[in-house]
Amino acid sequence: MRNINEFYNLWSEKCVDDPALIAELSSIKGNDEEILDRFYKNLEFGTAGLRGILGAGTNRMNIYTVCQATQGLCDFLNDTYKNPSVAIAFDSRNNSELFAKQAAGVFAANGIKVHFFSTLVPTPMLSFAVRKLKCQSGIIVTASHNPAAYNGYKCYDPEGYQMTDDAAKKTYEYIQKVDMFDGVKKMEFEDALANGSAMLINAELIEEYYQKVQSCNINPQACKDAGLKVIFTPLNGAGNIPVREILKRVGIDKVSVVAQQELPDGDFPTCPYPNPEIRQAFEYAIKLAQKEGADLLLATDPDCDRMGIAVFDGNDYQLMTGNEVGAMFAQYVLSQYTQKDKMPKNPIVVKSIVTTKLVEEIAKKFGAKTVNLMTGFKYIGELITNLEKEGREDDFVIGMEESYGYLIGTHARDKDAVVASMLVCEMASYYKTQGKTLIDVIDDIYDEYGMYLNKVENFTFEGASGMKAMADIMEDLRANPPLKIANLEVESISDYKDSTNTDIRSGKISKIDLPSSNVLSYSLPNGNGVIVRPSGTEPKIKVYITACAKTRDMAENLYKELASDMKRLMKID
Repeated sequence: MRNINEFYNLWSEKCVDDPALIAELSSIKGNDEEILDRFYKNLEFGTAGLRGILGAGTNRMNIYTVCQATQGLCDFLNDTYKNPSVAIAFDSRNNSELFAKQAAGVFAANGIKVHFFSTLVPTPMLSFAVRKLKCQSGIIVTASHNPAAYNGYKCYDPEGYQMTDDAAKKTYEYIQKVDMFDGVKKMEFEDALANGSAMLINAELIEEYYQKVQSCNINPQACKDAGLKVIFTPLNGAGNIPVREILKRVGIDKVSVVAQQELPDGDFPTCPYPNPEIRQAFEYAIKLAQKEGADLLLATDPDCDRMGIAVFDGNDYQLMTGNEVGAMFAQYVLSQYTQKDKMPKNPIVVKSIVTTKLVEEIAKKFGAKTVNLMTGFKYIGELITNLEKEGREDDFVIGMEESYGYLIGTHARDKDAVVASMLVCEMASYYKTQGKTLIDVIDDIYDEYGMYLNKVENFTFEGASGMKAMADIMEDLRANPPLKIANLEVESISDYKDSTNTDIRSGKISKIDLPSSNVLSYSLPNGNGVIVRPSGTEPKIKVYITACAKTRDMAENLYKELASDMKRLMKID
């Protein structure tokens, strides 16, 4: 156990480059609980890079933890590649630009060429830039859809997807060797620009990204003819300019933007949870829609890699889930490719293991193969890259995660809310010309394939005690595997940590050919199921529940029973 007070005293003495940190440390002097939370561990560097609360300490996001991580990444890159280069971007969060410039100065001081976006851009544009500029790495300073108190640091491989497990592990080993006060090589960002070790990314690259996204437009005429009316909110993030630009280019010209959430603001004053998965993020869009009317409400998260929608349904706007949008995307793209004779010879739809099984049924109808991968869009990016190396990148049709992440096209290797926004508006326009809303479309899908109700239960565990509580829950589920959930027999259990699937009736154990991950999946009769997964980016356990039935009411009742029994099994009050 580390000596917390020693760390506190060291930081109080050393972190003089940021007066705000000194003031924060002074304000918690003598408060053992507050000191413990800031210093009981280092921020971990994983495949999502860094993510944490802004503030002073080893367990916080600040210029020292950012520069330590960057120095470790520099050491890894310089030992792994000859003359490496890196692309850097940032979103609208508090200190994002500061952290990005601090990191750029560290890369430059370590002899690594820096390509820097001078204004905030969406995460997928950074992914595109890494590949276009042939960089060996890329970082974007963002905490995605977390509250304003957070920031983070996503790190990318040369192929444009987030760093793989092996590379992240090696990088973390380098980081651990870096003294964050005395072991970091630094250069001022302006000096790096002046001596040529850093350069700004030009407008031509951004234009090429837009062209690549627009090339994914399947029905351009529908966009121009339908007169779709859209209300858009970038939730004070990076999506404002790129989403509006791409919608204008494809002919969606009736777009109203929520004024209170239009401009960058890291405090997110009107949306404390800037997450398009939740209704609160749409409150201002709904108020505007009630005045102006709209066919579709569209929201992107602060780094513009996730997209959510709400659709007018009678007298209110109904939020559609990530699973529903993913299912509609699969139906729309595959049906349009079939009608237009654009279907590749061996079409592939890719989804995470926690994304609805309905997508598999839709893909099967159109003769497409579904590939299930672990949660994390990097695995989808990696699959696209492997297809590309085989000369089969055109086989990739669409990739998706239930957490509102989608990708059509191969221009990026991460989820892309810019192309997803274009596609959902195109899809809504196409069906509007047929007299249908997207509510009608998903209802038609349920009528054809059956009701698939997919919901996520989130259980939050804060601080050091919370980490232990989550570990205890997972350990107990493994030690005492349930044979029934809500009176449904468990048919098989997949433990992705040891990569095994156990058939409960026969006892047969088979291997799962996917990367190890702390996830448990319970298969139940008739397509029902439960998956338990501690989040990789937030202090919470997520329970993904699939309830299948003939009607929504029956599925809702089954869902409630499954959710209640899982709380009992996990010993959560």
